[in-house]
Amino acid sequence: MAAKGRVSFDQKYCKGCGLCISVCPKKIIALDLSKVNSKGYNPANVENMDECIGCASCAMMCPDAVITVERL
Repeated sequence: MAAKGRVSFDQKYCKGCGLCISVCPKKIIALDLSKVNSKGYNPANVENMDECIGCASCAMMCPDAVITVERL
């Protein structure tokens, strides 16, 4: 059985830099172009949480520590 994970972003502080997008091995993270946070950025979000393997590559890459990964 493959590992599963759950990722959450503190969208209030996400700068939308895209570093998490570039390192996700499952390619399930994208900028949410339908939202703009209080800082004026489109925050990142997971498009298909069922595909997350909980590797935490996104959280390790985030320069602002806005990503939390839980392994299920």
